[in-house]
Amino acid sequence: MAKEKSIGAGEFKTHCLNLIDEVNRSRLPIVITKHGKPLARLVPYADEPHTLFGCMKDSVIIHGDLVEGTGEEWQADGA
Repeated sequence: MAKEKSIGAGEFKTHCLNLIDEVNRSRLPIVITKHGKPLARLVPYADEPHTLFGCMKDSVIIHGDLVEGTGEEWQADGA
């Protein structure tokens, strides 16, 4: 795994917009330091994770009654 890139706060201030674009493009965080000590981390924005719950909502069309019998008579095995 690649080592995290770090940058001083003064240089971050000077190149802020370019660094935001870089993080967005590379998807790799940048640690912002002051006097060599980490202060903050600039990370790519991640949308909320997708969940399987409800992912098929409104994708099924029901035609007729699902619980009503078909009117067909049948006989089970062993009767």
